[in-house]
Amino acid sequence: MTEFISEIQKLAPTARIELFEVDLTTLGDAKYYFHAGTNELQNPVVWQGNTYDPWPAQGSGFDYSSNGQLPRPKLVLANTAATITAMLLAFNDCIGAKVTRRRTMAKFLDAVNFASGNVSADPNAHYPDEVYYIDRKASETPEVVEFELTAGTDVAGVMLPRRQIIQNLCQWRYRGTECGYTGTNYFQQDDTQTPNPNDDKCGKRVSSCKARFGETSELPFGGFPAAGTIG
Repeated sequence: MTEFISEIQKLAPTARIELFEVDLTTLGDAKYYFHAGTNELQNPVVWQGNTYDPWPAQGSGFDYSSNGQLPRPKLVLANTAATITAMLLAFNDCIGAKVTRRRTMAKFLDAVNFASGNVSADPNAHYPDEVYYIDRKASETPEVVEFELTAGTDVAGVMLPRRQIIQNLCQWRYRGTECGYTGTNYFQQDDTQTPNPNDDKCGKRVSSCKARFGETSELPFGGFPAAGTIG
């Protein structure tokens, strides 16, 4: 790290390298690595063992202001052969995807980027990683797609509690993670038992929970039964 600090303080440091990782794994896809250029060998840049595709990519608006407002940067990616459009269609405009901005100096890139190797290669010599999330698709053309990013700590406009307080309606997806019901007893929406799994539907009531988990069991009911209680 000392060498990195020394390098960035030079009057003529080596080129600054900006790289972007777009993580779609939470949306059911993969991680994508972008860098707007190639290495000395005219091959994709390799940093910390990851290969960054030479893809026109530009970020802006990462600077913090003095008024305490969190930045909402923009990430622009080339839409070559409608590649990014295909991702937008498949993954709901990529909303919520994690974007990591990484910056280092050319001097510290992995040795494979150079014909003669690199004795200065150092995967720990870099600026702090900056993590954002895709908040919305700002624009889309056949040439480029622009995303607006937000920091994970940006809670402007967020209301608490995050869920609506609804007294007698469970908000969980039936047989989902929060619901947790995996039994082979099937019930219709009116809580009557049925032998047909195709008729298995939850009525979203406390009684629906009790029918499945038992009258005296702890229930994972996703509503707020006490919300109407007058104290």
